[in-house]
Amino acid sequence: MRSLAMTENWPVPNAAAAVVRADGTVAGSYGPVSRRFPLASITKPLAAYAVLVAYEEGAIELDEPAGPDGSTVRHLLAHTSGLAFDEHRVTAAPGTRRLYSNAGFEVLGDHIAKATEIPFADYVSQAVLEPLGMTATTVDGSPAKDGVSTVEDLIRFAAEVQSPRLLDARTVSEAMTVVHPGLSGILPGYGHQKPNDWGLGFEIRDGKSPHWTGVSSSARTFGHFGQAGTFLWIDPEAGAACVALTDRAFGPWAVEAWPVFTDAVLAELAGSAR
Repeated sequence: MRSLAMTENWPVPNAAAAVVRADGTVAGSYGPVSRRFPLASITKPLAAYAVLVAYEEGAIELDEPAGPDGSTVRHLLAHTSGLAFDEHRVTAAPGTRRLYSNAGFEVLGDHIAKATEIPFADYVSQAVLEPLGMTATTVDGSPAKDGVSTVEDLIRFAAEVQSPRLLDARTVSEAMTVVHPGLSGILPGYGHQKPNDWGLGFEIRDGKSPHWTGVSSSARTFGHFGQAGTFLWIDPEAGAACVALTDRAFGPWAVEAWPVFTDAVLAELAGSAR
């Protein structure tokens, strides 16, 4: 795909990108796709997928207590537990505000580790990474932000989310459905969004503006971006997902470059479908 070559113009030392269709075929790739990059918050969808595996295995229930008083696993996955961004401090009642929380995902990791009697990093590996052949990926440290992976591995994950084998398709559909509709909140890097819609571990685009995806991205687009200058989006309307990893921290360069890049990718996909 020619649009992927736009990463050459990004002001970053290294960048790699790829697009994978819903049927698992790779539409194109560019750059050092086997290079390991820190993921930052793209770690969260990987962690969330492992939590959903634990749910399907019967180790946990989505509505069982977890985190602050009154909070559940579902609240933690949807950033509505009331926990602060990077502190294990309660700042709101569960279900009342969308407070994006690294601390919430750390609580999730501890909760799954206790329920399964397996360290969370090992559980993610056994439940998600190994079955998908993601041999270059690790989720050590914080399940909110310490993952390391490659584009090659993440397109395997993106293909799984689009055509699930590890989870029931109904569970994945729930993960990309808004939890607690109508809640407003801050989308890191993009300011206050009303509403600030999220599913279970995945951000949902809906009508957010400004946003890190494209103007032509469908409202059903979901995914995540990371402060390491990384993103993964899945657009069900386009029938494809895109991964881009860099080694420059998120900033104004990404705010400017990513939407234009995404629009070019979507236009090329639409053109090839005709």
